[in-house]
Amino acid sequence: MENTRQQKIARLIQKDVADIIREDVKGFIKNTMITVTKVVVTRDLASAKIYLSIFATEEKTEVVKILNKHKGEIRYLLAQRVRHQLRVVPELIFFEDDSLDYIENIDRLLNDEE
Repeated sequence: MENTRQQKIARLIQKDVADIIREDVKGFIKNTMITVTKVVVTRDLASAKIYLSIFATEEKTEVVKILNKHKGEIRYLLAQRVRHQLRVVPELIFFEDDSLDYIENIDRLLNDEE
């Protein structure tokens, strides 16, 4: 169960990382639409798991690998944005959010039964 501080920091990170990916990281990843769907911050605020929905590409795992490779640069850009709100910026870990694929699969299975 996340406390209020964790939730506020998660929302702040979600907004700023989405902006960073849209504006600053587009050189690493081309012709791909990325949405930050969820951020989970640990209790000690040392790390943040960032879940991404990735569209317009078949190589979703490759996109996540590229972002994890450049997570130091993304963390630095995040630190520039939140330096007045956070003393220490959490370590960033990117994951693919496959919940939309899971929902689509369940929906397909339910429609096949009819």
